[in-house]
Amino acid sequence: MTAPVFVVERMPTGPEFVLEGPEGRHAVSVKRLQPGEDVVLTDGLGHWAEGVVHSAEGKDRLTVTLHAGVQEEPEPRPRITVVQALPKGDRGELAVETMTETGVDAIVPWQAARCITQWKGDRGAKALTKWRSTAREAGKQSRRVRFPEVADAMTTKQVAALLAGADFAGVLHEDRDHDSTPLATAELPAEGTIVLVVGPEGGVSPQELTAFAEAGARPYRLGRSVLRTSTAGTAATALLLGRTGRWG
Repeated sequence: MTAPVFVVERMPTGPEFVLEGPEGRHAVSVKRLQPGEDVVLTDGLGHWAEGVVHSAEGKDRLTVTLHAGVQEEPEPRPRITVVQALPKGDRGELAVETMTETGVDAIVPWQAARCITQWKGDRGAKALTKWRSTAREAGKQSRRVRFPEVADAMTTKQVAALLAGADFAGVLHEDRDHDSTPLATAELPAEGTIVLVVGPEGGVSPQELTAFAEAGARPYRLGRSVLRTSTAGTAATALLLGRTGRWG
């Protein structure tokens, strides 16, 4: 197993770094790291450094000796963004968690017409904070050094604009009134951006489909079974990573 990942606000500039606060507490009191164990420090933006524990003090102070300087993971190509309609309850965090572990690059919360959940006022701000915290924790858990960006919630008009600027734009949708293409056979770009929309449990409305079609997004399907909105994005991300060669 690779070394555990800890997030720092600023990357180290010297041969030693002191990890304190919540991350230091997690390393010392939860992970119970001991001198000689390997760790990875990252800002979650692609910069990272390997090191070894020099000492652990108290309940939240870990001194790390770095093996070398700060390194940077290249930007992923193509970049994969999933527009996720708001699920009910805690299924939103589940979707963010599994998409992050799988390897998605960006997640866009979408207030679709048929969403039961509504992000308004303080409730919306708290929900967005939870999504972002989930992406950070899942990024650490899956040993990523470039965590997915979780954007502000978008309206259908804003999602359509995002789709219009993508190199590949699609909507996961299948019903008797709309032809759809298997995502497994779609022609995907080797560079640029891929944006895929995952609708709510009630499906994407005809008006939304029209708006997205005008933006250049075609309907696609994953397979014969119907996935819940909280799992469809993860399945689609895995498929896209495999087909674009990013999983290999």
